[in-house]
Amino acid sequence: MSEETTNAPTDGLWSRLRLIEGQPLAARAGAYSGLHDELSRRLDSGAKLDQRDAPGAR
Repeated sequence: MSEETTNAPTDGLWSRLRLIEGQPLAARAGAYSGLHDELSRRLDSGAKLDQRDAPGAR
């Protein structure tokens, strides 16, 4: 198994990044911004879930 296949995300991130890289520069900037916003929201929602599950969080 190569390192590329063992470290590949299973949620389609690599394919999204390849798609973005194939776009013209102006479109690429907007696509990366949208991806950043989506990933940031996902991280924030995970942090909120972790805080609710932590002892003494009530």
